[in-house]
Amino acid sequence: MMKFFIFILFTLFYCLSSFSQVSVATDGSLLRNFNDDQKFWAFGQTVQLNVHLSKKEALYAWISYYTNGRFKNNFTAIAKDPATVPQQAAYTVYTGLRFRQLSLGWKHFFLGAFDSGQIWNAYGYAGFGLLFGKADNRYSQTGDTSLYFIESPAAGSGAFKRLTFDLGLGTEFPLGTDVFMYTELRTWIPTTDYPSPYLYNNSGKFPSAAAVNLGLRIVIQ
Repeated sequence: MMKFFIFILFTLFYCLSSFSQVSVATDGSLLRNFNDDQKFWAFGQTVQLNVHLSKKEALYAWISYYTNGRFKNNFTAIAKDPATVPQQAAYTVYTGLRFRQLSLGWKHFFLGAFDSGQIWNAYGYAGFGLLFGKADNRYSQTGDTSLYFIESPAAGSGAFKRLTFDLGLGTEFPLGTDVFMYTELRTWIPTTDYPSPYLYNNSGKFPSAAAVNLGLRIVIQ
């Protein structure tokens, strides 16, 4: 499914670029996930395409990939039958959680312009994204589900998808003709629940994650 979305997205941007100026960008990212019981850090990379409709307005599309975020949580299994010994059994769940994201939206320069050679530019953007995730849960010991109530998350691996509303602020300064170094702060707001038994927290509290990015943007003449 992600390959299909990428194909449609870049076909659209290719058509638009025939009438507008284009820039491409790539960056490194440090992401923090804030959801209860699944807080972690991860590194990532973004590849971004901008179609500049004017000096200050642009459409953007990006694809982001992140390393596995790792964390653990402790649980207690409760016996179903009062005669079961022991009545409680402690166990730990070790989890790896990985994100990939496709985002499409609008970019606006508050200061400067996309091709400005002044000291620095400032911009913001907003858009909608499709988040692809995969969770891998490993139990410290396997409980007998016929004897004990085992809490979520489920053991094993499972993928999930989620729609997001994406926001960001950035600044950049020129390194040379048509080359800019930028730094950004990004976050996404969940718009749907996680439909997965492999995740700890399905409440979708805001913010789910935030990332700091550092990269280069090149204007294509």
